Amino acid sequence: MQKITITTPDDWHLHFRDGDILNETVPATARCFARAIVMPNLVPAVTNAKLALAYKQRILDAVPEGSQFQPLMTLFLTNDMTPQDIVDAKTAGVVAAKLYPAGATTNSAAAVKGIEAMHPVFAEMEKQGLLLLIHGEVTESHIDIFDREKVFIDQYLRKIVADFPTLKVVFEHITTSDAAQFVKESSENVAATITPQHLMLNRNDLLVGGVKPHNYCLPVLKRSTHQQALREAVASGSSKFFLGTDSAPHAKHAKESACGCAGCYSAWSALELYTQVFDELDALDKLEGFASFHGADFYGLPRNTGTVTLEKQDWQVPESLTLPSGDPIVPFYAGQTVSWKIA
Repeated sequence: MQKITITTPDDWHLHFRDGDILNETVPATARCFARAIVMPNLVPAVTNAKLALAYKQRILDAVPEGSQFQPLMTLFLTNDMTPQDIVDAKTAGVVAAKLYPAGATTNSAAAVKGIEAMHPVFAEMEKQGLLLLIHGEVTESHIDIFDREKVFIDQYLRKIVADFPTLKVVFEHITTSDAAQFVKESSENVAATITPQHLMLNRNDLLVGGVKPHNYCLPVLKRSTHQQALREAVASGSSKFFLGTDSAPHAKHAKESACGCAGCYSAWSALELYTQVFDELDALDKLEGFASFHGADFYGLPRNTGTVTLEKQDWQVPESLTLPSGDPIVPFYAGQTVSWKIA
């Protein structure tokens, strides 16, 4: 196949950041996605409806003229949050709340430290129809970083799903065969997003031949057997799995420092890279469901009506981009050839 046209897709997990960088990240996503679930881990975090609406307006101000792109807002869960915060968020049009275990990723130090204490909030989310988005890793230092997703499933996620059976839960950016199997075996109210980097790379791509900081993300890349399980999950066409890039920009100096930031900035190539993966899997007929239908259906939102066409054509991801601040940023898959291009 040399050309494919799909319904305009959505990105169900990304980081725009804030301030001047929005003038880079928002157009990069709006070029091919109609909507995006916006992560709330700013400084300060987006912890209430007022902050969510203010952040939404800053994003809309950065949308290119003529684009109909719409951000979908989320709250950052903390142990100080109350059920009333959930009611207010729902009234304001917020669609989900994000559970970060404290310290799990960028700007998450103020996140949840006692998950069991959040059950009254989860109960209100279930009542209001607000989705629970989960960064599913434990953060205890004695637990091996490659095991933290599986331990989170066993210690916390199974109980959350059992205790709140009608709460819709998105297991974000899954990285292991354990997570894929858990989602497959769970009820119709449990789904997962999968990133391009976790479909294309494994921990060899992070560590062999020297540490490659621009492939460093959290959850960290796992062994090739887990990568293969994720590829099989998307190739299956299951509606439980859908597109979420976890596109997360950091300036080059922040990635290449002694304590490099976690995150891959994939917005400028994500749809093309997903298409390449589905082509490699001989599953291009499953791409539209993964990219355009499954997420919208799970969130209870209408499917988009426009289309995007991709052609089989080699092009090279830029080695570097320049942020509005003047700082360089290295995009995911920088300098490498991609075999599909938006027409």
